[in-house]
Amino acid sequence: MVQGLDRLKRKLTVTIPARVRERTRAAMEKGANELVAMMKNFAPVDDGDLRDSINWTWGDAPKGAFVFAKSEPNDAGERITVYAGGTNSRGVDVYWHFWQEFGTRHHPPSPFFFPSWRTLRRRIKGRITREMKKGIREGAK
Repeated sequence: MVQGLDRLKRKLTVTIPARVRERTRAAMEKGANELVAMMKNFAPVDDGDLRDSINWTWGDAPKGAFVFAKSEPNDAGERITVYAGGTNSRGVDVYWHFWQEFGTRHHPPSPFFFPSWRTLRRRIKGRITREMKKGIREGAK
């Protein structure tokens, strides 16, 4: 019988996936926080409702919110969602984010999502990949 086979199986089925999931989740949260911060920085401010409604969550966005981006669900069914809108603190529906991003006939566009995403996309994806590799190395020790 091969020595250490049980230990190897445990690492491949339990330890490594747990480390990868843990590190990937943290990297995704950090990337979402960066993206939301940049979007809020670029968002036009009139009364602040649009800026204040930009956020991220694990799972689905709140009812009535416009989803800008969401990840593919992982093996546990978790996914991260970046959104804007929904209902603000005064109970008013905030839904004009689409008009701000792309403009209307009477108002020029004030893009805040796509410039943020294009700026951070490579950094976020690279961070997630690096953290996954670190998780594999940690789990294999």
